[in-house]
Amino acid sequence: MYSTRLTREDFDHALAGMGTYIDVTVDDLMEISNRAHIHASIREKESLLVERLMTSSLHTVRPETTLSTAAHAMVTMRISGLPVVDQTNKLIGIITEADLLRAIGVPSHHPTHNLWQTLEAMFTHHAEIQSPEGNVASLMTTDILTIRPEHTLHDALDIMKKNRIKRIIVVNDNSEPVGMITRSDLVRVFFDSIRTNDEDYTAVNGS
Repeated sequence: MYSTRLTREDFDHALAGMGTYIDVTVDDLMEISNRAHIHASIREKESLLVERLMTSSLHTVRPETTLSTAAHAMVTMRISGLPVVDQTNKLIGIITEADLLRAIGVPSHHPTHNLWQTLEAMFTHHAEIQSPEGNVASLMTTDILTIRPEHTLHDALDIMKKNRIKRIIVVNDNSEPVGMITRSDLVRVFFDSIRTNDEDYTAVNGS
């Protein structure tokens, strides 16, 4: 794979050196090259392994953990979901901010709404908020999708898209949670690609 950055002069010399007429301008060639680099970058990013992208500092809770404790953990650590594990640290479920919002009486938490839209609805309708009672086992979702560290970003994207979910828990061979991939992680990778391509494009075309 070529790693040298191309300049406009490189395209000029390449076009002149072909020794034949081609109905294409240097600007056309540079645009084609730029688009090709973008697609190549996307392909390269999608082949990255989940273990390189996942958040590995994972906080878990047990089924007997109180809902108020789980809620406190989400708020203080600014996370939207907690894997639930049994005594052997095997994944058995997940509890999310949506589960807790329903538990405290927040109305109309539609799956397509984010947290801020839901909170806006809460304040608009002056909902009566109640303290969450019970433990995590009473609210957690047990039908969960997981992914392995050796899978790729493409695999993670495919699972999220098909199942319309915001996060995937990463598990090892023993079904123990070792990380999490979220939409925020994917957005970060996407914007990193844009920044890299913009820098390359500027290097060729000038500021």
